[in-house]
Amino acid sequence: MRISLASIDNLSEVMEIFDEARKTIALLGIDQWQNGYPNEHIIREDTKNERLFVVEDDEICGTFAVILDGEPTYDKIYNGEWLTGNDYADYMAIHRVAVAVTSRGKGVSTEIIDFATKLAKENSRGSLRIDTHEGNTVMRKMLEKHGFVYCGIIYLEDGERRVAYEKLI
Repeated sequence: MRISLASIDNLSEVMEIFDEARKTIALLGIDQWQNGYPNEHIIREDTKNERLFVVEDDEICGTFAVILDGEPTYDKIYNGEWLTGNDYADYMAIHRVAVAVTSRGKGVSTEIIDFATKLAKENSRGSLRIDTHEGNTVMRKMLEKHGFVYCGIIYLEDGERRVAYEKLI
């Protein structure tokens, strides 16, 4: 597998993977990503700002975004605490992780976490942070399998509640 920055040429394939992810999440009976998020505008912005990546194994089989300049919704955490401080320079956030249906169970999430860990180290970050819907048991199990620790609750800009995880690196 190979991971690289996404280009605008990857837009249709990336959006297809997000559409598949939305359907899978809906089957879990939760509303995460059911309102059209992430939409094409967000993906175009991620691409333009060089924070969207694609995973390829003959074809694009996964995607994710990294945020190096802080995540405002992580400034306040409830019913817990981060493993590291709240300085943006201390962590790298991972968002919008999605894997194609045909590639699930083939190690794509491991490739994503390994790549993100390496990228965080290269940028002198001490940890990775990520959040997900409380009911997204598939994502939560994957995070815990890869050494992420549940830290508490955060709220998105629209008020949606999410469980927050962090992994020291």
